[in-house]
Amino acid sequence: MPLTFELCPGRMIGGDHPCFIIAEIGQNHQGDIEIAKKMIKMAKDQGADCAKFQKSELEHKFNKKALEREYNSVHSWGKTYGDHKRHLEFSHDQYRELKKYAEEVGICFTASGMDEMAVEFLHELNVPFLKVGSGDTNNFPYLEKTAKKGRPMVVSSGMQSMETMRRVYKTVKKHNPNFTILQCTSAYPLEAEDVNLRVITEYQKEFPDIPIGYSGHESGISISVAAVAMGAKVIERHVTLDKTWKGNDHEASLEPSELAELVRSIRLVERAQGTGIKQMLPCEKPCHDKLGKSLVATVKIPKGTVLTQDMLTVKVAEPMGVAAEDIFQMVGKTVTKDVEEDGSLLPEVVDGYCKKRKC
Repeated sequence: MPLTFELCPGRMIGGDHPCFIIAEIGQNHQGDIEIAKKMIKMAKDQGADCAKFQKSELEHKFNKKALEREYNSVHSWGKTYGDHKRHLEFSHDQYRELKKYAEEVGICFTASGMDEMAVEFLHELNVPFLKVGSGDTNNFPYLEKTAKKGRPMVVSSGMQSMETMRRVYKTVKKHNPNFTILQCTSAYPLEAEDVNLRVITEYQKEFPDIPIGYSGHESGISISVAAVAMGAKVIERHVTLDKTWKGNDHEASLEPSELAELVRSIRLVERAQGTGIKQMLPCEKPCHDKLGKSLVATVKIPKGTVLTQDMLTVKVAEPMGVAAEDIFQMVGKTVTKDVEEDGSLLPEVVDGYCKKRKC
């Protein structure tokens, strides 16, 4: 049984617990804290379990030349990449304000720590779990330091190989048993042929003692719902208030109505998964009583007759007789009462027949 653990206060994941749904706000807030708050409230209202952001300490994530690089994209918020990123980066005090607001709204709040110093801040902020973005999954010093914080972890696996993910598993597991790995393909938006949902199954085989999830960047909700049907215990999807806004992630994000439909569909699929035990269910009894077939005599069968197969056929009968699947079991048994031609072969007239087949 895969490990279960508490990812947010009062919210277990893994095993038979409901899929944990992360609304990835990331930096889709346009650098506006009021928009960020609206997005937190939207995530709560649409049924997500967590509102997640991305926190960077820019001088620790990028070198000087990367920050000074000219950035002329239509999505740019500044002349250089550093100016662009600074516009979108909330301060420590703003993060404290957002966390407080999320607590007031009643939704789990966290962020991806995009560098080691960001992880230090998020640890100080006392977020319930730490998210490792795909860009840091093969950053083993970062992984080790993050795991040693002792907080639950969610690790995306975009751009990585299975061999790297085996190393990731061993590195994190050594210091922290409470983590989940998400299948992810780092393309925005993601085409269906590049999703590779079967990796979920491979992860379940490779890492049977941790929950496995899915981080999706595709359009729509169908693939994410399919991931849950395959056993994903965490689903992460980018969200936005408007897909036409400036920013690289909006096109691959879900608008409020789509997030609501994703949550509804996941919960529906979870209800439909059942126990895995195949048996006739109570809801099937009316259909069984009306259309279920049982054994009928092809000829008149006098009391004391030893049954042969040619004496019996299968029909919808009134009253319902011996179950159709027991026809071969009847051969060689003796009837204790007369059975009319085309009459039901009732269980109580067959000597030695155990109706429930427990004897």
